[in-house]
Amino acid sequence: MKLTSRTRFSTICIHAGQEPDPTTGAIITPIYQTSTYVQPELGHHKGYEYARTQNPTRAALEANVAAIEGGRAGFAFASGMAAIGAITTMLKSGDHVVVTDNTYGGTFRLFDKVLLRYGLAFSYVDTSDLGAIDRAITPRTRLLFVETPTNPVMTITDLAGAAALAHAHDIRLAVDNTFASPSLQRPIAFGADLVVHSTTKDLNGHSDSNGGIVIAAREDDIEWLKFVQNSAGAILSPFDSWLVLRGTKTMAVRMQAHNRNGQQIAEYLARHPKVRKVYYPGLPDHPQHELAARQMQGFGGMLAFDMGSLDGARAVLNAVRLMALAESLGGVETLISHPATMTHASVPPDRRAAIGITDGLVRISVGIEDIDDLLEDLEQALAAAG
Repeated sequence: MKLTSRTRFSTICIHAGQEPDPTTGAIITPIYQTSTYVQPELGHHKGYEYARTQNPTRAALEANVAAIEGGRAGFAFASGMAAIGAITTMLKSGDHVVVTDNTYGGTFRLFDKVLLRYGLAFSYVDTSDLGAIDRAITPRTRLLFVETPTNPVMTITDLAGAAALAHAHDIRLAVDNTFASPSLQRPIAFGADLVVHSTTKDLNGHSDSNGGIVIAAREDDIEWLKFVQNSAGAILSPFDSWLVLRGTKTMAVRMQAHNRNGQQIAEYLARHPKVRKVYYPGLPDHPQHELAARQMQGFGGMLAFDMGSLDGARAVLNAVRLMALAESLGGVETLISHPATMTHASVPPDRRAAIGITDGLVRISVGIEDIDDLLEDLEQALAAAG
């Protein structure tokens, strides 16, 4: 199908990067499960030489997500963390990075426990405050790494403002867009240079694949990421690429259901007497509600709420029947978790406290089940909390 500049988002999700198979006419991109490619003669090949370097299924996914995000090229990796690691290879010893303070625990672990050993420096700031970003930038700063909404307290960063600030200092803006998904926000349209996703989450949407992807807007970054992907070799497999391609076809309609269910659950929790606080940008009392309404197309299915204590959180987490106690997010089924001991266990307790990740905090990745079933499950679980 010929896509144009006027092609709408849901159509791009279904068709971008995918043409009928030239051999059979198959409408779905095949899984090219091969390690190498036969060359017809010395010095000539058909565009593919070795599976680490190129794979048609992976290439289809990379073109698909690049089009979805509005970037020039995409590079798929074996995990979201491998994708973030690829971005950091653009840095050199002595370089400085400004990072959202409430970044994902795995990102903090990579930066704080691994990359500090290689001479990089990191400053963690509340990136919802553009002044705090500006004050943190030094002559050595080369990257502004933003997560918005943040995991799990749903803080929103002004992407256009962050991009303008980064570019005024001649540094790149990279955005982890996993929590929002490109259905809700597309950072490149606001000026971001790089967008990263854990494809495990909303892009795949079915909790059956692990991967990551970087989408680049600049030609020099594209050349480097292509080199690094081949050199380091942490590529996404053909089968996982195929699974994510299947997922992006339904992402637009899945996210509509996530939005509806997430909003209703957040409103229910906000009214509940046992819940101390709800973190969801779709609620009017969220500090960046108006920004989220301007910057996002819906508020998504991710939210968190504070039960006031570890015992209160444990009571809810152990009492749910339909919701699954598990890490990860973005699947069609609802997942519930405890950030302090699960997703953010690698973050020191004092840092967790400073960014609002209390022992009583519970995170929900709201699925697309019938909303009444989800509300009934929450009601009985909250009743179990003393």
